Amino acid sequence: MRTTITLQDSLLDAAKKRAMERHSSLSAVVEDALRASLYQQENAPSVSAREPWPVYGTGGLQPGVDLRDNSGVLDRMESE
Repeated sequence: MRTTITLQDSLLDAAKKRAMERHSSLSAVVEDALRASLYQQENAPSVSAREPWPVYGTGGLQPGVDLRDNSGVLDRMESE
């Protein structure tokens, strides 16, 4: 089937480069990428299947944690 899509120039350039590296067509690269993306979405665990984050418990917040500071919380999580 023939269709028209709009892509960012950098994305199109990367797809063309991949097609040349694989000695395949641009269409084949786009099809493979779309197929992989759709497969990943269909097989990703649902939100309800993921472990819930604890929202209560003993001890409360650790000293120095400010929940309004996203980057600070992420830094703290990565350091542990």
